[in-house]
Amino acid sequence: MVESKWPLIPVEEAKAIIRAHVRPLPTVEVRFEAAQGLVLAEDVHAREPMPPFPASAKDGFAVGASDTTEWRRIVGEQFAGYEANIRVEPGTAARVTTGAPIPPGADAVIMVEFSEVRDGYVRFTRRVEPGADIRPPGQDIAGGQRVLAAGTVLGPPEIGLLATVGATTVRVHRRPRVGVMSTGDELVEPDEQPGPGQIRDANRFSLMAAVREAGAEAFDMGLAPDTFEALEAFIREGLERYDAIVTSGGVSMGERDLVKPLLERLGTVHFGRVSVKPGKPVTFATVSGKPFFAMPGFPVSSLVSFEVFVRPALLIMAGWPPDRVERPRVPVVLDHTVRHTAGRTEYQRAVVRFERADGRFHAVTTGFQGSGRLLSMVGANALLELPEGRDTFEAGEVVEALLIGPLEAPSRREAEKRV
Repeated sequence: MVESKWPLIPVEEAKAIIRAHVRPLPTVEVRFEAAQGLVLAEDVHAREPMPPFPASAKDGFAVGASDTTEWRRIVGEQFAGYEANIRVEPGTAARVTTGAPIPPGADAVIMVEFSEVRDGYVRFTRRVEPGADIRPPGQDIAGGQRVLAAGTVLGPPEIGLLATVGATTVRVHRRPRVGVMSTGDELVEPDEQPGPGQIRDANRFSLMAAVREAGAEAFDMGLAPDTFEALEAFIREGLERYDAIVTSGGVSMGERDLVKPLLERLGTVHFGRVSVKPGKPVTFATVSGKPFFAMPGFPVSSLVSFEVFVRPALLIMAGWPPDRVERPRVPVVLDHTVRHTAGRTEYQRAVVRFERADGRFHAVTTGFQGSGRLLSMVGANALLELPEGRDTFEAGEVVEALLIGPLEAPSRREAEKRV
């Protein structure tokens, strides 16, 4: 029996090796509207306080809080967006709207609900304390305050905050450009009818979708040829264009599995096997300083390997802080017995839901866990991490799960159908 020359290393060791060899990409300046999903490469500070002036928090009347006059003359209206030339004196009040500057002489706002207006005068049904419903300058943001730190991933509230402080151009880490290809003469394009011994290529498209879901740019390199020279030229061209390459197939022990030998020739193979199921032959190399991830050929092996090893690396390249690149982990209660190969860490696809009855997360697998059964990934929102050393986990036991999608709440009948 032919033995692989590549040692079988633990999952955590493989992750550590990848992290040691990937770096954030160079930074670029972009308009803030185009920065969604990108990672800040610099701190952002406010140039002025927010609000920049005392502002009304409600629609109502600006008054002197100590004024006891029953009927007060309305001296004018102060709307948001300008400063009216009015002043509040004892015995007077001014209409104000939410966000409007507080006129001089006023130190409180009484909501319109507590007022009665008659012939240009107003009286109030309640007293207020000084400062009531007035937003002081800098209540939300102080002048010079750091509002966003380098390493922040820019989502909708962050984009709004950039607009608020006038940071219309920001320095960010650019998105990784990732070339994705498949190897194997048995593969044909999805719109072709497979001939004898052929199958449609699914891995390339699922991996490109996974790359995009991770926030990177995916580029279709197509189907790579199964000859050493042609594959080498294929890879060299990709390395010139992209920041990283992700492949599927060609990493096992067959005569036509050319990826590992080629990567040894072009660069450095940091590991060629991991003690994991699915995905044992997953390979990581660097060529000309660029990361190269070679996924196994089975569809599930390819996607699970991407989740565990590639996705965190792409996030680091995009500037994410290393302590935030892993999927969230939660302890889950197994709703049925789960068996696995005890000699390797296994990631089984599952649906996790939160049960209010006991305040815990529960999990059911998605059925048959074969590496070629892509249906086992469909609808899964978690990967159960089953450690080495045991082959059976009984119903009611607790294991860790990586959350890869939104939590679901399937009915008991639907859950049972999955098993």
